[in-house]
Amino acid sequence: MPDHEDSRVISLADANARYDRGFAAHLGFEFVEWVPDRATLELEIQAWHLNLAGVLHGGILATLLDIAGAAAGSYCPYLGRIRKAITLSMTTTFTGQASQGLVRAIGRRRAGGTRIFNSTVDIVDADERLLAIGEGTYRLRSGSESEQGVPIDA
Repeated sequence: MPDHEDSRVISLADANARYDRGFAAHLGFEFVEWVPDRATLELEIQAWHLNLAGVLHGGILATLLDIAGAAAGSYCPYLGRIRKAITLSMTTTFTGQASQGLVRAIGRRRAGGTRIFNSTVDIVDADERLLAIGEGTYRLRSGSESEQGVPIDA
């Protein structure tokens, strides 16, 4: 375990590097905050994020809800390591629309034990208008129960 509080904070560059692979790498979001029990992502809306009606696709919003909720409960301050979580269930409520600009997903770990946890996520636009609300139940994968997690490439 880290010796002092400052070692519990990872750089945002390291946070973003952990998600620079697989499906998440294609979305174009960035972590702007990641601390124990809280993760905030931002996405600058691009034309390819839009649905046929010209608004941000619900699948993009649902993915941001899912990633922010999982990240809020799987913080790992150790360089070269990560805690992996899978989604057991997620509810999504769409409350608004956006076609351009910045959106922010704010995830908060609300409750849980050593392997299962619950998070809530709000997605807002640049004017703080609520676009979506999500609640998820997640399970930490084997080896990810402790804050030290597992090697990123494991």
